[in-house]
Parts: sequence; structure tokens; C-alpha cells
Amino acid sequence: MTDMQDIPDDAPVSEQADPTAPAPTAPPAPTPPPISALLDAAAQAALPVLRGVRDDQLGLPTPCAEYDVRALLNHLFQVVVAFQALAAKKDVDFSTTPDRLGDYGAQWPDRFAQEAARLVEAWAVPGAQDGLTGGMKLPARTVGAMVLLDLTVHAWDVARAAGLPYTPAPGCVAELRTLVAQMAPTARKMNVFAEPLPVPPGASALDALLAGTGRDPHWTAG
Repeated sequence: MTDMQDIPDDAPVSEQADPTAPAPTAPPAPTPPPISALLDAAAQAALPVLRGVRDDQLGLPTPCAEYDVRALLNHLFQVVVAFQALAAKKDVDFSTTPDRLGDYGAQWPDRFAQEAARLVEAWAVPGAQDGLTGGMKLPARTVGAMVLLDLTVHAWDVARAAGLPYTPAPGCVAELRTLVAQMAPTARKMNVFAEPLPVPPGASALDALLAGTGRDPHWTAG
């Protein structure tokens, strides 16, 4: 370590601190991507998983104990449709879950892709992520991030249940870890999240996100 007295008096001026110079300012925080862009990326990552589900896998259990694969897909369908209305600052009814897989038959993956595209369009409308929306009057971007969470985490749920590969969209996990940190206490009181699980050293960002929602990143049906 160098002491102050060890610095030579003839050191170049450029190497000495200028006491009159203004303090350096931190660079501005990067602007987060629009929620619509994240939703588009999450949908594109989820769709190969959903299209890979076979009919004989619809009754399999999932990491969401209350849902089998069919029920989880119907739930995700409901969320993707309902959050289109929330983007427009409209009220939605979650009291019942339509059986869209039954309604659409073999065409359900295509219909889901269409609804996901409408979701992205709804959140891309100017002003959609501004102000408050939803029955709890939450910030609109937070509400948009909630459907982003469902698209990301439930795609993982389905992939684990059906034995399919899944890689989350770049940028989504960082956004969602912030959301989970903010919303987790309330979500646990409402039984939306289970208690968090420990995250081992070296765990991936996705594993940390899943553990924050109470999921075991290494869940298996057996």
C-alpha cells in the first residue's frame, strides 16, 4: 500500500486530484425495455413448449400442485386474454376459467399464439404501461409484469411436467426477479406464492426466480 507521503512532489498534474473539480456523477440508469417487448419475447419462448405438449400429457401433474397440465394451460389462456383488457384499463373477471382447450380442440396452440399476439399489441398501445390498472389499482407496468411472470414461469411448469426443454427469454428473468422481490410478501399472504426455497451457490437466475416463487427448480413428477 502507498502512503500519501510516498507520492513524489513532481508527479504530473494530470495524476494529482484537482480539489476544484466537480465530483463525478453516476451514469443514468438504463431505460427498461417496454413491457410489450418483454411479453413478445416471453411468448416466443413459451410457444414451442406449448406446441410440444401431447394430448396424452394433459392429465400430468405440474409444479403447481393445484393444476394438471390441462388446467394450467387453461389458466394461462385465461391470463393472456384477461390482461389484454387490463392493458386498456378495463376490469376483468377471474371467477371462472373457461375450458378453451375443450373449445378449440387441436387448434388450441394456434389460438393461444393469436391471443398472445393480441396481448403484446394491447401493451404496446401508447399509455398502456402508464398510470394504474386492475382491481387493486397497481402501477400498470407492474400489472404487465405479472402476466410476464405467468408466461415465463408457467411455461417452465409445463415444460417440467411434459419433459420439454425451455429457455426463458433474455431480459425477462431480471425484470421478474425485481417483481417477485416486491410482490412476494403480499403474494404469499394470498397463497399465490409458496414460501421461498433456498438458492444454492451458483444457481442460475431462472432457478433463483423459481425458488422465489416457492418452486423447486429441480421438480419432477415422480
